[in-house]
Amino acid sequence: MSIIIRRAKKEDCPRLLELVKELAEYEKAPDEVTVSLEHFTDSGFGAHPVWWAFVAESPGPTLSPSPEGRETSSHIVGCALYYIRFSTWKGQRMYLEDIIVSKDYRGKGIGKMLFERLMEEAKEKKLKGMVWQVLEWNEPAIHFYEKYNASFDNGWVNVTMDW
Repeated sequence: MSIIIRRAKKEDCPRLLELVKELAEYEKAPDEVTVSLEHFTDSGFGAHPVWWAFVAESPGPTLSPSPEGRETSSHIVGCALYYIRFSTWKGQRMYLEDIIVSKDYRGKGIGKMLFERLMEEAKEKKLKGMVWQVLEWNEPAIHFYEKYNASFDNGWVNVTMDW
């Protein structure tokens, strides 16, 4: 399977949001995705973008038709979305918000390609490292990250506030 990793473009946003919703289903939280396509797109491609992404694109016909019911000549089958955060202890670091590979394409090395492209990007930008979260029950993801000698920190508690 030939996969192309490229930077996301504004016109990719509808498909990226579909992948986010697919991830939410996998994580047993389908109702938690409340961001609108407009806000999602503006946040990545508006006047002041706060996120960037890479996509994994499969040339040729898709394994399944597009949501509109048509075959496409290429199809985004995965993505990795990140932003830059600042640590007062470490400096600027890449924060991996999501790495998603569509269900039919998992186990084909696409996640590895996306992850390694993120590491390249962080090094090119001279960032001091990369951080992310993984659900404690997501054993496939944990085993994937262990292959890269990632450090797991069980000493922190996630805290959020919504309004």
